[in-house]
Amino acid sequence: MTAPRGAGLVPADLEPLVATHVLEYPYTRSVGPVMGRFLGALRDGRIEGVKTRDGRVLVPPLEYDPDTGEAVTDEWVEVGQAGVVTTWAWIAEPRSNNPQQRPFAWALIQLDGADTAMLHLVDADEQTVHTGMRVRARWRDERQGLITDIEAFEAEADPRRPGLVPGQAGRGQAPTHIEGITSPVRLEYQYTPGIAMSRFLRNIEQGRIVGQRCPRCSKVYVPPRSGACPRCGVPTQEEVPVADTGTVTTFCIVNVPFSGSIPIPYVDALILLDGANIPVNYLLQEVEADAVRMGMRVQAVWVEPEERRPHMESIRYFKPIDEPDVPVEEVLEKLLNA
Repeated sequence: MTAPRGAGLVPADLEPLVATHVLEYPYTRSVGPVMGRFLGALRDGRIEGVKTRDGRVLVPPLEYDPDTGEAVTDEWVEVGQAGVVTTWAWIAEPRSNNPQQRPFAWALIQLDGADTAMLHLVDADEQTVHTGMRVRARWRDERQGLITDIEAFEAEADPRRPGLVPGQAGRGQAPTHIEGITSPVRLEYQYTPGIAMSRFLRNIEQGRIVGQRCPRCSKVYVPPRSGACPRCGVPTQEEVPVADTGTVTTFCIVNVPFSGSIPIPYVDALILLDGANIPVNYLLQEVEADAVRMGMRVQAVWVEPEERRPHMESIRYFKPIDEPDVPVEEVLEKLLNA
């Protein structure tokens, strides 16, 4: 985490931190028979629509008529690879996850032979994009059965790269279907923990765990809850050092792997630190999963001092220590009074 601009408004130790977080994972799903055929056609270099019961052609296809709710027919129509821009929005500064890193337009394009418009990218100059503009598909050389097999749409008169002629690719072939797709999901955002949490994380960087005490109910929160007691609703300004040892209250044995996860099985535990009233969630290591139990005494394993930063990764995990278990009844009582 780094301090935001505007230093000097508050003392350095009170200035909130700011961190960039990234949530990223592959999302795999089935697409069903209708969209599966549409994607299969894209892989073959064709654009197909499906007819509704009143004869309209939907592109992209839907399983149900959006106007009546009736199931679509089994009649498929190959539409043109050129069409008309019905509306558009100019993207002057593309984001890192946009399909093109130079300026472009997102547009709704009604293809020849279709009765609905599809959303796609138009690769053109801002001065030339307009409603009513004729555009055509520009295909990728290698296609996978994704909407991105159409790299972009471009002005129909643009001679840079000819589009495929309708029916040219895959002519005479039986319809193909795509059963499922994997889409990358990525969300990048900035997180500001606030003054109370910033102070907590700066103490973590120094190898200390410091909670905040409520002046009314006397509970010690680790980490602090936004500088206020969630039960009493009053500020929690008194800082209270707590130990890096504690007791396992409840835990979960994880047996399902995910991208970048540690070897399974592993244990995620709620640990009540000595001197705190609310347990903290943390990874438990250096113990077999089936040996973990309520009441087990554990201690934090820190990274080396020179590697510590103002974030929770400065504590690698917790591990068991050679101390007698806390009786389960006592653990339950502490949880009920949390």
